[in-house]
Amino acid sequence: MTAISDLIIGIIILMGALLTVVTMIGLIRLPDTYTRSHAASKSATLGVLLILVGCLLFFWIKDGSINGQLLLGIVFVFITSPVAGHLLGRAAYYSGSPLWKGTVRDDLKEKQKKRSMSE
Repeated sequence: MTAISDLIIGIIILMGALLTVVTMIGLIRLPDTYTRSHAASKSATLGVLLILVGCLLFFWIKDGSINGQLLLGIVFVFITSPVAGHLLGRAAYYSGSPLWKGTVRDDLKEKQKKRSMSE
């Protein structure tokens, strides 16, 4: 492996690790379930994807072959994590989890009003 490829792979993995740390800080510091869910689903997904892509590049450059398990892991995380975050936020909303007092807009409440009026 060349020094340039080592540097690029190291930067990609480091960015993924930093985004994962940002996720942890978001989970601790953010005020309500919905913003925490956003932090967990968006930045953690990107962080894990960057780490997996860095590993994929490492093994591709080192061995000359692409690891199918890493590709499946990338696809699986890319598809399932945002969907899970959305569904958890929706379940929290319907179970009555309170919004943060600084919340400006509640789009789902407006849609619920329209749906109840049409029924």
